[in-house]
Amino acid sequence: MAQDALSSPPARYPMKTNLIITALGVSALALLATPRQAKACGGTFCDAGPTSMPVDQTGEVILFVMGENTTEAHIQVQYDPNTEADAFAWVVPVTELPTFAVGSDRLFDNMLAATVPSYGFSTQVDGCGDDDGNGGGSGSDDGGETGGGGESTGDGGGPTIILEETVGAFDVVALSGGTAEEVMQWLNTNNYQQDPNAEPIFEEYLAEDYIFLAFRLTTGADVSEIHPISLTFPNNEACVPIRLTRIAAVDDMEIRTFFLSENRVVPETYKHVLINPLKLDWPSFASNYKEVITLAVDADEANGRAFVTEFAGSSAFASLSGIYNGAWDSSPFTAIDPVAVVDTLASQGLMSCFDDGGFGTSGSGGSDGTQCRYEHPLLRGLLAQWLVVPDGVEEVDFYGCLSCFEGLIDDAAWDGAAFATAMEERIVEPGAHAVSLLESWPYLTRMYTTISPAEMTADPFFHENPDLAEVDLTNQSATRRILCDNATLWTLPNGEEVYTVNGWPDFDGEMPWEEEVSEISNRGAPLVLSDRTAEIDAALFEHNCAYNFPTPEACGNDPGGADGTGSGGDNGGDNDGGDNGGGDNGDGTGTGGSGGAGQANGGGDGGCGCTTTPRGGGGLLFGLFGVGLLAARRRR
Repeated sequence: MAQDALSSPPARYPMKTNLIITALGVSALALLATPRQAKACGGTFCDAGPTSMPVDQTGEVILFVMGENTTEAHIQVQYDPNTEADAFAWVVPVTELPTFAVGSDRLFDNMLAATVPSYGFSTQVDGCGDDDGNGGGSGSDDGGETGGGGESTGDGGGPTIILEETVGAFDVVALSGGTAEEVMQWLNTNNYQQDPNAEPIFEEYLAEDYIFLAFRLTTGADVSEIHPISLTFPNNEACVPIRLTRIAAVDDMEIRTFFLSENRVVPETYKHVLINPLKLDWPSFASNYKEVITLAVDADEANGRAFVTEFAGSSAFASLSGIYNGAWDSSPFTAIDPVAVVDTLASQGLMSCFDDGGFGTSGSGGSDGTQCRYEHPLLRGLLAQWLVVPDGVEEVDFYGCLSCFEGLIDDAAWDGAAFATAMEERIVEPGAHAVSLLESWPYLTRMYTTISPAEMTADPFFHENPDLAEVDLTNQSATRRILCDNATLWTLPNGEEVYTVNGWPDFDGEMPWEEEVSEISNRGAPLVLSDRTAEIDAALFEHNCAYNFPTPEACGNDPGGADGTGSGGDNGGDNDGGDNGGGDNGDGTGTGGSGGAGQANGGGDGGCGCTTTPRGGGGLLFGLFGVGLLAARRRR
């Protein structure tokens, strides 16, 4: 099977907030030092006891930077704002201590936007040669957007604290040794709520000599200060930890992984799957894509532990816009008069406050029509901590005119040196580093899967393979041809033709969800474990021949038959062209809308057509709903 025939989903992330944040709560990551005896990498335990934890355990996004001797792991998860911020905490098993840093949200935003799988279709209407005034219709053009030293923890033995560190808004403690019961007791004593089901999994990791990293928001930190975390390990292993995650995971939890590297990255310990494009609901812009992915990776040979590839190509596809600006400079804030803070931020392009003329163009409006816009997701949290809005004053009024409220500025809260340090650590340095990553690593890979707790018994590792083709599913298009009998002929990007009447066919149970399942080593072509293309082709042939397509003779039917289902029949029109406007989602993917199918019950000599294809994947990540599309599959 051709390697560029890879699938791409519009995975829905049930976001509960308008920010996408990186953290370790959904399933951070841990990487093994080399050499290793067994495939195991760890996982993240999200508290799931009587008090709900604010980690929305429904999906995750992880970026691995695969160096020759080191691996950087940046983790992005979702936060549930309906729970207490001071309960935001998680535990990550690792085999050795990493170094920690604040990551960049904008890096994730731009990678997601640049690689979002999307698909659309162009519509053609046959001219039926009967100029009776009814005319040939066409669908509307509603193209959518895609858019350290050790310290004993007690007299009774137990785990030893080997590191305590604050990274941005998070406190990190590293624990070594002890029994599973003792580790859980330490976590409980220190207000990390635990689930009793975690104990045997802790035992499993302790038997493999793992260290546990305990993360939580530092005292006084607010939700607005939540930021990405990156961990750098002195090895070249990339692994998504799964095992502890299953305690708090939901069924069919979505995982999207990015890799910056020298070559394309593929699963090492999990399988690789190509989905069957005929199972996608093309008229509705593959609104069933997650279902297709889930059932494809649950197929025989894949057994629930597999990935599909959404993008594999140049990292230059990811824009540098907004990630970093050379004008960002924390040094002026060390000794600045707080009245000048917002003006200085504005001069660096980090913030703007303006009069919108009463139109409410952006931000939150003040009493006089003032709007303030924050050009970095962490800036508002920093201002709220050190330049505190006075009681009874609107935030936008205060920041929009600091001089107007000079007498109300809390001088005790303002600490220019601390503000400058935090700005450097959380905004300037992560942005500069993110840009250097995109400029230093030529290849970007994006993979996706869904997985349920019962399947989270093995951790997926990944490796590079320089012998595989690129994958680009960011702008795929099918053709929808409205025939004179109001039936529809679809031509998919891989060349397959599907004759439809009254909507996209179900294909019943005869059509497999997966086209191919394979294992991929670090060199050469995949080892195909299951190839179901023959079954897919046979089912498609049978479906088309029910309508005598392409011809009765090709189908072995009597060309003189008139059962109303052949190419000359009219079964009441086609419903493929409904209104499918793009929905909102938080995973960085987008859909387009489709116009209604034009009628072709007459009309002029010439056909007409319209285009319903998505535009490129730029713009904001938040609230876009993506759809997957397959690249060309070789014809059988």
